[in-house]
Amino acid sequence: MTKLNNKIDFVLFVTAEHCNPNGDPLNGNRPRMDASGNGEISDVCIKRKIRNRMIDLGCEVFVQSDDKKTDEFDSLSERAKAALGDIKDSAEYAAKACEKWLDVRAFGQVFAFKSDKNGVSVPVRGPVTVRTAVSVDPVDVTTMQITKSVNSEPAEKKSSDTMGSKHFVPFGLYKICGSINVQLAEKTGFSQEDAEIVKQCLATLFENDASSARPDGSMEVVAMYWWKHDSKLGKYNSAIVHRSVKAIKKEGVVVPTSFDDYVITVQPLDGLTPEKVV
Repeated sequence: MTKLNNKIDFVLFVTAEHCNPNGDPLNGNRPRMDASGNGEISDVCIKRKIRNRMIDLGCEVFVQSDDKKTDEFDSLSERAKAALGDIKDSAEYAAKACEKWLDVRAFGQVFAFKSDKNGVSVPVRGPVTVRTAVSVDPVDVTTMQITKSVNSEPAEKKSSDTMGSKHFVPFGLYKICGSINVQLAEKTGFSQEDAEIVKQCLATLFENDASSARPDGSMEVVAMYWWKHDSKLGKYNSAIVHRSVKAIKKEGVVVPTSFDDYVITVQPLDGLTPEKVV
């Protein structure tokens, strides 16, 4: 493994067309929106997709979803117990966890399992951080009424046509920003090779991610920029780097309906040039 010696920043633009990018369970699973009407995709949702891509690439991942599970364990505590045993020293426990699981040394993890007298509680801070994605412009949310022509239970005295609803965004362009901190990478053992895997996962974020809410092709990474600084601390603050890339509506466009309605501008930063991955 090659030690990571350079701070990294990244920005992605992703499109959502007639799909639900990230439903809010406290709001009837409607697409998430802020108070200004801009769409949102939570950082937790984005990291779940990155983890899924890590699994697709054959990497060992600690936090697995049921439909992507690669082992026989039904809980995180069982997975941790099987891999780490009864290690009592917190530093050793964290080091072994980071060595085994890519998502732990990337995103960090709180191991708070007290299943027996040897249970430990160990926090790990990860170097890879991802901000909540926000749409460039406000999005509309459309609700479609649907029916299902079957009874859920055999004893139900209902019509076979049960009404329901489905929510989706006709179109939205979302901006995802993130960074990789070298100082934290040194603590978890996150390497240059790990950073390349994260880059690949981000560039292919929606591959093998189809669902009824997000059919294949409804979400796409349409642009991705990757900055590798010349030092551990970085030449610029991450906020400055993230702001240097903007998606602007083309002249005459009032309501954008596709990525073609935007132009991406990259403000030059002295001594720091991005790699255009997508």
